[in-house]
Amino acid sequence: MVYDGIILSLLIGWFRGGSLKGLATMKLRGGWLFPLLLVVQMVIFFLQEDVTWIAKISNEIFLLVYITGLVFLWLNRHQPGFSVIFAGVLLNFIVMAVNGGRMPVSVEAAQFLGREYIEALKAGLYGKHQAITSDTLLPFLGDIIPLSPPYPRQQVISIGDVVMNVGAFVFIQHLMLSAPRHRADDAEKETTTAPAINK
Repeated sequence: MVYDGIILSLLIGWFRGGSLKGLATMKLRGGWLFPLLLVVQMVIFFLQEDVTWIAKISNEIFLLVYITGLVFLWLNRHQPGFSVIFAGVLLNFIVMAVNGGRMPVSVEAAQFLGREYIEALKAGLYGKHQAITSDTLLPFLGDIIPLSPPYPRQQVISIGDVVMNVGAFVFIQHLMLSAPRHRADDAEKETTTAPAINK
């Protein structure tokens, strides 16, 4: 879901006259952590069903990934939107932590994703997710919000995901609008139309 928010924010930033050059000015403390955490999650997702020892500790690894992500966000809390992203990640971390390291998902909300997904969810074999049951703690913080057509990608998201996307939107808008495209275009026009000075 966060990736969807990033793409939407980039498009809106562009239509508001912002420039992608603004992204080049991004300076984050521990910036290398973000791609590393993504890689770790992908490795667990693809290997936990085939590698026994990874399956046994996957819950703990997911929680460690979230803790590391929270540290990264806290170190960069001075950045516009990062405190909001931190709040969203914290909400997701809390519900996962009290439910054994997995994100609870509403089976009812996820029905449109297909029977295979629902069966895998109930069996606890789908990534870092598990089905919400009567034993689930803080289920309202789980993935309970369904997104279906006309939304381009079918998925179920959490309140924390929504909060994270708001923060990501604020951050990207700040970066893109700090280097307005129109100002750069006007400067280029002034340079090309300026009269030549005879020596």
